[in-house]
This record gives sequence, C-alpha cells and structure tokens, in this order.
Amino acid sequence: MTISHTQNAVPLRMQRELKQFTHHIALERGLAANTVSSYTIDLTRYLEFLSERKLQSCAEAVSPHITEFLGMLSELGLGTSSRTRYLASLRSFYKFLCMSELSEKNPAELIDLPKSRRTLPEVLSYHQIEQIITQPNTTTPDGVRNRAMLEMLYACGLRASELCGLQQRDILWEAEVVRVFGKGSKERVVPCGKSALHWVAEYQRLARPLWVKPHGKSDDALFLNQRGGALSRMSVWNIVHDSATQAGISEVHPHLFRHSFATHLLEGGANLRAVQEMLGHSDIATTQVYTHIDREYIKEVHQSYHPRA
Repeated sequence: MTISHTQNAVPLRMQRELKQFTHHIALERGLAANTVSSYTIDLTRYLEFLSERKLQSCAEAVSPHITEFLGMLSELGLGTSSRTRYLASLRSFYKFLCMSELSEKNPAELIDLPKSRRTLPEVLSYHQIEQIITQPNTTTPDGVRNRAMLEMLYACGLRASELCGLQQRDILWEAEVVRVFGKGSKERVVPCGKSALHWVAEYQRLARPLWVKPHGKSDDALFLNQRGGALSRMSVWNIVHDSATQAGISEVHPHLFRHSFATHLLEGGANLRAVQEMLGHSDIATTQVYTHIDREYIKEVHQSYHPRA
C-alpha cells in the first residue's frame, strides 16, 4: 500500500462521507482543528486503501478489510499505539456513518489490537528541575523571560502549546491560579506557586514591555519573542533544551517538565483526582500512568506538595 496524503484516487462518494464526518466532529462535537486534521489524515489513508481494493463506498468494507489495513500499517513500521489510534479513528468514523444511515454496520467495532503496556514516563528529579530552571541569566530580558517560562512549565504542568497560548489575563494574581485552555479548547484552572508568579511579574515588568508592539498580532499573549510575536512551541523546546544542556542534563524536552510535575505531586502525597484536574486529563487512567502500587493519597494537593509552591 502506498501511503500518501492525497485524495485523488478516492471515489467521490467516499470523499463526501469523510467530509460529512469531519464537519460533524468539528462543528457538532467541537473537536480542535489539530484533532480534526489527525482524523482526516488517518481516514484518508484508509479510504485510499479501500480504493485500491476497488470499493466505491465505506459501507462496502467488512472486518477483514480493517484487519488487513492495520496489518499493513504494522508492516510499514507503525507501533501498537499508532495503530490503536487508527482503529479509534475508524470506529468513530463508522459509528457516525451508522448513525447517519450511510452504513448498516461498523466493521471496526469488534476488531482489537494487543494492548500496549503502559510505562511510567521518564521524569526529572527535583534537583535536576531546579538546576535547569536556574540556568537563564536573569540580568538580561531574554533570561528573565526564560526563567519565568521554565517556572511556569513546572509550576503548572503545562503542555508547550498551553504555555504558548497563555494570555496575560489568564494569570489570576489574587487567587494565585492560572487559567489554561488545553486540548479541545477545554478550560481548567491550575494553582501556580509563588516562585513562578514572582518571575512572571518580573518578566512583565522588565522584559515584555521591550518587545510588545502596540496593536500587534501578539495581542495579549503572555510570552513574547523579541519581534513582539507570541513565543512558538519550537522556541519553548529550544529554551528548555538549551537550559538543560547548560545544566549538564541531556535529552530534556518540555513535556518532561509536565511528567515531572505530576510525578512529584503524586510522590509527595497528592490526590490522584486533583492531579488529573490539574493536568486536564479527561480519563483518570491517563493520570494513573504516573502512579505506582500505593495509591493512598491525601487530599491537600498543590500548595502542600509541590516543591516550588
């Protein structure tokens, strides 16, 4: 099977079915643009596969087609987690087709893959986190911003995209919390430690005014680059990587701060449900990947157990 991102070989009927589905998940279910794009890419590949088998509509597919498709993905080198994602896309797609009376059956419904074993994410120790956070030269505007950014990543367990999306108005100073918009534009409120708030205030006082452009495209974005634009995810990755390298720690990326945030809270005794809320996980099972056998957690969470609260 040739993997491509074009729909040239896909029959018009299949293209229409896919378009109806993407409209459904974007408009009615309100999924994020990146999620809709991922569904589209996954399903386009599947439709190309069906087209090569001379099928004219998705309703003609049967379970062996799904099994063969997933087998080909495996041969192409995709791991269990990636193939599980494809299977989830197919199930959602056919569920929609059945609901819309465009198919009488869901051929993906009874297909299953071997369960991948969840592993504990790699984490940094608190000492390593502190070493990295203190690397930026805070006598320079860049250094003050980078220190504030690193403090926020660890204090709130943010994804890089969430950090880049922070607006100044999202810092609720009196309550000492941050309003975060995560995957699917879901809003959550996360406690923010005094150290992070201090450095954000220093950044807003000493560095941000040097770069902000009146009526610029950055609008109210909290973290700016020197051109006045919102900081990009790649810039965040580079800042984290460079600070870790200066600290003598290799292979550090922004998400490792998030893993460390969760693990340090749980190891300190934080309640699993509270950590789930702070991470923005819709499923508690996603958060449980950070826990070990002992799950007797007490209820005082962020202020009591975060090392930099």
